Amino acid sequence: MNARAQLLRVLLPVLLVLIAAAGLSAQGGLIQGGLKTALYTGLTQGGLKTALYTGLTQGGLKTALYMQQQPPAGGFDFPDEEDDAPTWTDDLRAQALDLALVSAFLVLAFVSFFRKSVKLKYVTLVAAVAFLGVSKSLLISIVNVFGLLGGNLPIFRPNLAWYLLAVVTLVSTILWGRVYCGRICAFGAFTQLVDAVVPDRFKWNVPRALEMRASWIKYGILGAVLAYFVVTRDPLIYPYVEPFWMFGLHLRTPVLLGMLGTLLIASIFVRNLYCRFLCPLGAFLGVLSSVTTVFRIKRWSECSTCKICQKACEWGAIDGPRIIKSECVRCDDCERLYDDTKKCPHHLILIRKADILARRGPIATG
Repeated sequence: MNARAQLLRVLLPVLLVLIAAAGLSAQGGLIQGGLKTALYTGLTQGGLKTALYTGLTQGGLKTALYMQQQPPAGGFDFPDEEDDAPTWTDDLRAQALDLALVSAFLVLAFVSFFRKSVKLKYVTLVAAVAFLGVSKSLLISIVNVFGLLGGNLPIFRPNLAWYLLAVVTLVSTILWGRVYCGRICAFGAFTQLVDAVVPDRFKWNVPRALEMRASWIKYGILGAVLAYFVVTRDPLIYPYVEPFWMFGLHLRTPVLLGMLGTLLIASIFVRNLYCRFLCPLGAFLGVLSSVTTVFRIKRWSECSTCKICQKACEWGAIDGPRIIKSECVRCDDCERLYDDTKKCPHHLILIRKADILARRGPIATG
């Protein structure tokens, strides 16, 4: 086993302990999960429930307070004694640390992306699980797609860190494709770390024909949950199609825990199972990247016959000479192969031609 796998075998149990600790902390009310639990499970009404639905961010409490700034019914109103509304300075000061940490993480993620560094990639994946997942539960969710449809996104000022993540996700998807899925999403990062430490002998490689068909399942799930929301206006379908709540462990019903356990066990044997075949948010970003990706992965003329990158791709995103943009998460594997002068036929052919020309040169001169 290489050094990277050994390191990840040490780090992965630590991350699992952190996730469990986050769940216990949420149960005891030490993190914001207490409020989210009540809201997610529908135990409150009105504005407070709406605040949760539009959230999935650590700013849920402050959002709820913004939405509940009303005097009590039947009580006396003393406007002179009320606290002043928070200013932008107050909001920025209160969220400065979160904004700085999220910004630092995003810088790390994109430095690793542009440098095509394997080591930095795995550092980013660990940071995504530990920080965005366990510490903050800060993820983009299908609930936010519901918010786009219903015009009911999180209130801006108390949720600046979430909006920073959302804007970076949208812009990066337009420019490069599903970068968010490949190295920012905490759950996707977790499954990639699991895949890195599980020996290959335990993994089942999905046959190509089946893989191509199964990749459409997530689009069916996306269409189904969007239709459900449009008809019912009920966002609480999300925990049945997204396992992201595992980082807070606030939805501990037997059905959901059974579904989560089954998914995690299956992910040991089928790499990136949820991201490749089941994630409705990944399907949404896949549709967006298919239409808008500006900076696409380069392809050589030799790619029409060479299958090295297609065999190496763990996401089923390469079909002969074609990159399937909706499935590609910009994992860097094929791009590193493109630059490998000892493996890529494009470079081998160029080197051979240069060698032949070099040998013919003296003969032609003579």
